[in-house]
Amino acid sequence: MDKNINKRSCKKIGQELIEKGLISADQLEISLTEQKKNHKLLGEILVSLGFVSESIMRDMLGQVLGLESIDLTTVVPDSHALKLIPKDIAERYTIVPVSFNESLLQLKIAMKNVSDLLVLDRVHALVGRTINLEQMVAGEGEIKKAIDQFYGYELSVDGILHEIETGEIDYHSLDATEDEYSQPLVRLVDAVLADAVKREASDIHFEPEDGFLRLRYRIDGVLRQVRSLHKDYWSAIVVRLKVMCGMNIAETRIPQDGRLSLQVHGHRVDFRVSAQPTTHGENLVLRVLDRSRGIVPMDQLGVHRETLEDLKLMMARPEGIILVTGPTGSGKTTTLYSLLNYVKSEGVNIMTLEDPVEYPMDMIRQTSVNEVARMDFANGIRSIMRQDPDIILVGEIRDEDTAEMAFRAAMTGHQVLSTLHTNSAIGAFPRLLDIGVLPDIMTGNIIGVISQRLVRVLCPACKTKKAVTEVEARLLGIEYINNTVDVYEPVGCVKCGNTGYKGRVAIVEALRINSELDDLISKRATLGELKSVAKATGYKPLAEDAIRCVLEGKTSISEVSRVIDLTQRM
Repeated sequence: MDKNINKRSCKKIGQELIEKGLISADQLEISLTEQKKNHKLLGEILVSLGFVSESIMRDMLGQVLGLESIDLTTVVPDSHALKLIPKDIAERYTIVPVSFNESLLQLKIAMKNVSDLLVLDRVHALVGRTINLEQMVAGEGEIKKAIDQFYGYELSVDGILHEIETGEIDYHSLDATEDEYSQPLVRLVDAVLADAVKREASDIHFEPEDGFLRLRYRIDGVLRQVRSLHKDYWSAIVVRLKVMCGMNIAETRIPQDGRLSLQVHGHRVDFRVSAQPTTHGENLVLRVLDRSRGIVPMDQLGVHRETLEDLKLMMARPEGIILVTGPTGSGKTTTLYSLLNYVKSEGVNIMTLEDPVEYPMDMIRQTSVNEVARMDFANGIRSIMRQDPDIILVGEIRDEDTAEMAFRAAMTGHQVLSTLHTNSAIGAFPRLLDIGVLPDIMTGNIIGVISQRLVRVLCPACKTKKAVTEVEARLLGIEYINNTVDVYEPVGCVKCGNTGYKGRVAIVEALRINSELDDLISKRATLGELKSVAKATGYKPLAEDAIRCVLEGKTSISEVSRVIDLTQRM
């Protein structure tokens, strides 16, 4: 969509469209002839002649120019970005601000003509040279519609609520596709989703009570109430959410599941939605799956250097099983994706079987289990084994059939990664025995076991030193009198929402299996025997990694005690 694109680029775009079967050679010739007459952009001509749709042209241009294309129909407007560029400027240059990152000073703008230096210079002069501009390719029609929708409407939660209180709710427009932003409840739902993503919430809870609706976010593993709404709004809000994620709006008596995907603050965010009937109405919980935070490079997991080396040594083994254990919400999926991200390459075939797929990854074949299609974990592994895999990720080992197939895959030369619900790394062995895996099968086929928890990190802006009590000194393994170790406690400030914590870090124990441990496993050794031999080979329990985080000033004793039992150190 750029007049400065040379003939070679135009030809490349045309050839790409022909190769993909989207246009014919004759249609390309017609468009090029038309371009010589009126000097318009090739993309505009192809769309105006009806040869391709605007969305196809947008994606193709983004691919050829090496820029990100964006579907503006799925974008949640960013009020901060819209304030930087007035509506008249947006209309004049056919651009629309998508998001503004205050910390990076980065403004993303959707343009029909991404290489127009005059437009970029005008925007720079308007917003300031210190702000970095990132162009995104969008269709002209989409941009004009987005300008009409995003500008002139209240987009903050408080402003929308005030608008609702002074007007009437038009229930018929909640599933409308045209001019839906004229309906404040549509904008309210978008504003709540955007606010939750901005606060880095992992879950959004809409909880109807007898006389009001409670809205809570799970931030850093802890639920936090953010506001209460009048219950009159709930019926409209639940209809809007159901429409967005493809649920049946007429069904309110049975549980339902859905999923939706939006562009929030300039990047793709998926929401997994669950509706549960309760005495006061349907309770909705949205799991926030932010792709920008879901796949973390292994070196950035925040684990201790020695533990990181153990993880890399485990992944270097070509066959066997690696188990990740921990309760729900302990970051097991993030760790597994980080391990896969570490080893993925063109020379390796990685396949996953998940319930469901949470974060799409390139170069990895991902499959969701489907009970309706009789695709459970065990049958899924059987099918994957015929796809010539090198590495297999199984979402969870939860029964004997899945365990049998996972170990069979490991015994036939594959590396298998999976999760297991146990309290510790060593606890994985009695759990597998309980499921029905024989000790002879386990021996020689388990590469290692990783156990982890997530603890909140102290806010660096407000954490303060504290005096250690005698009991705390014993827990930490330091001297009570004349100790020189700095220990911190939470305080609370504006930057951390007055909680004293900002973000989370994983505390991890990694148990690599050697021949001595294999011998004990085959003999059904007790947990005590396994632990003593493991410690002799360098294994450090979760409690030790947690204490390390406290002594390094990352977290507090109270936070660690909330997640891990430290009394065994007394």
